[in-house]
Amino acid sequence: MREALTFDDVLLVPQYSEVLPQDACLTSSVSESLSLTIPILSAAMDSVTELSMATAMSVAGGLGIVHKNMDVNAQVAIVKQIKSQSTSSVIGGAVGIGQQGLERAEALVEAGIDTLVVDTAHGHSKLVLDTAFTIKKNYPVTLIVGNIVSKAAALCLAEIGVDAVKVGIGPGSICTTRIVSGVGLPQLTAIMDVAEALHDSSVRIIADGGMRYSGDIVKALAAGAHCVMLGSMLAGTDEAPGEIVQINEHSYKMYRGMGSLGAMKKGSAERYFQKNNAKKFVPEGVEGLVPYKGSLHDVLYQILGGIRSGMGYLGAHNLEELRQNAVFSRITHSGRSESHIHNLQYIQHAPNYQISK
Repeated sequence: MREALTFDDVLLVPQYSEVLPQDACLTSSVSESLSLTIPILSAAMDSVTELSMATAMSVAGGLGIVHKNMDVNAQVAIVKQIKSQSTSSVIGGAVGIGQQGLERAEALVEAGIDTLVVDTAHGHSKLVLDTAFTIKKNYPVTLIVGNIVSKAAALCLAEIGVDAVKVGIGPGSICTTRIVSGVGLPQLTAIMDVAEALHDSSVRIIADGGMRYSGDIVKALAAGAHCVMLGSMLAGTDEAPGEIVQINEHSYKMYRGMGSLGAMKKGSAERYFQKNNAKKFVPEGVEGLVPYKGSLHDVLYQILGGIRSGMGYLGAHNLEELRQNAVFSRITHSGRSESHIHNLQYIQHAPNYQISK
């Protein structure tokens, strides 16, 4: 039985560098035809990406993936509104599987969408593969499919011709899949396995879930991901759906997994291959509150600054050099404790760091 690792289990070893962080280039892509100036996608979750988030992500140079927990006409309306704002605006949308997923895909393509995401909990399954094959055969748009964690799944999707795969089963802060089903793989190992399988292909890798700090994003990109998809790190922003909640003079916003009961009742049960019967749902996620963070612009500024800092330490001018220069070192529990702040009281807040609870 082999061992699998996640972000907290490792650190990147600094390398000789002539690169200043501000000079590091963050350009990446989700397909050969769709480039991004920052390697970040907002998650296709009903507490993360709707019109406001998708618009702001496009302006920032990333990509927003509008969730599918809404009527197809509402999703189409968001796409049309964003595409009407600027000829350079880019937007993605999530679709399900089977005939309903294909019908939604057709409507989104007609609306001018740039990227379709076949969004399921288990991307290495027949219904997903059949849906992805049909979309790829019929529509000239970037196709992302997920989620997967294995080499076999990556190769299977590459053979179909998908443009990118989404990696991550169970790492999200609101996901309980690993506990409920006993299935998953620690995220760093999952990224490395998929990257190894796809090394000689043009298929992009999107790391989805498990990232709490900008340093985790650096590790994901260094391990082989071309982009990352963020949920909890963006859910507390102004651009995320939902109102600000005040509790004991602190501000929060609601955040829920698409496998939570609330989200499944709104339509995401299909993502987990469950029928739409609320009395018989077996949830694989929860809902809760995340700290309110203000504008997406300010949050991205800190995240991107952290990525550039990591690239400077590794002497990487761009993300390809980051992957090439990466040397990981496994650390102990004591090493992990040493990495976080310690021996302090009355800690002054930093915009890019908080102790996870």
